[in-house]
Amino acid sequence: MRMLTIGAFARAARLSPKALRLYDELDLLRPARVDPDTGYRHYAVEQLEQARLVAWLRRLGMPLARIREVCALTDPADAAREIRAYWARVEAETAARRDLALFLVDQLSGTTEREPTTMLTLRHSAHSDRGRVRPVNQDTAYAGGRLLAVADGFGPAGGPASSAAVEALRFLDTEAPPAGGVLNLLEDAVRAATDAVRDVADGSDEVGTTLTALLWTGSQLALVHIGDTRAYLLRDGALFRVTHDHTLVQSLVDEGRLTPEEAETHPQRTLLLKALTGAPEAGPGGAGSASGSYDLRLHEARLGDRYLLCSDGLSQTLPEDTLRALLAAAPDPATAVTALIDAANEAGGPDNVSCVVADVVEAVSGEEAG
Repeated sequence: MRMLTIGAFARAARLSPKALRLYDELDLLRPARVDPDTGYRHYAVEQLEQARLVAWLRRLGMPLARIREVCALTDPADAAREIRAYWARVEAETAARRDLALFLVDQLSGTTEREPTTMLTLRHSAHSDRGRVRPVNQDTAYAGGRLLAVADGFGPAGGPASSAAVEALRFLDTEAPPAGGVLNLLEDAVRAATDAVRDVADGSDEVGTTLTALLWTGSQLALVHIGDTRAYLLRDGALFRVTHDHTLVQSLVDEGRLTPEEAETHPQRTLLLKALTGAPEAGPGGAGSASGSYDLRLHEARLGDRYLLCSDGLSQTLPEDTLRALLAAAPDPATAVTALIDAANEAGGPDNVSCVVADVVEAVSGEEAG
């Protein structure tokens, strides 16, 4: 078996020695031999194919944990399906940035936005349940004609904190947001929610809440997200996660130091990196700072879309395949909400569970389209 030094192998594979050392540490690409005296790594020529695959997948932006899953597949057809599924998710998750770019181009260039040929509106339902284990419900769920929101409180006053955060956003439900200013309006509302949570927490950083909300404009949904409450989109039978958890384990998955399966049972899986809290001043990534501390973006809505907002009492209890199946099978949002909460409780109901389901439908004559 012909061997290459780490430097020669790195050049042939178009990977840096630093990257190879990381992949060794993560058990993604082990050297064929390590010198017992010097610790110097040597690689077999036969490993070049896998190394090049890793390099290509990294150029796609695939997380290391998922690359490890792809490389572990022995059937190339299975690997191809995984890559195709990953790229479909990337396209769905980056569509919001594309929509925002087009929106900004139109605004800055003075382009008049075309009137939609079909007026759209939302059909929605919301419910929050204590679950079967927790003594109180600290979640808050809300669905109105324009605003959808879920908040998951924590700490001694977690319930009032989540309620205060959602209440601070409810004025958005009363009138149409100004053209071109929906993100600014939502950002101002989140600042108000931050202040409301601080008032409830009375300066304690042990009290706070997550928040995920969507604001309907008639053709788009403006998203604000902080914490580990989630938003999903069911489109054409496929389920896409719209939000990215602000948790310790998610950051470890992103770095390739945990697999998604390991994250599900990690003892610190509920540890938040970002939330709305009672802290008087926000530290790095804190809730009270500028918009960089939470996610804020636009999503283009399509007729037939179904959105789910939920607390981690649902997303951490039911796998995504189950969420997709229940959402796809329900004929309307109210049925979907009931089915999801019942399924979470049947699975043990370990936490409060809240969800909002909203369908993008055609507005009937005389109905406000948002």
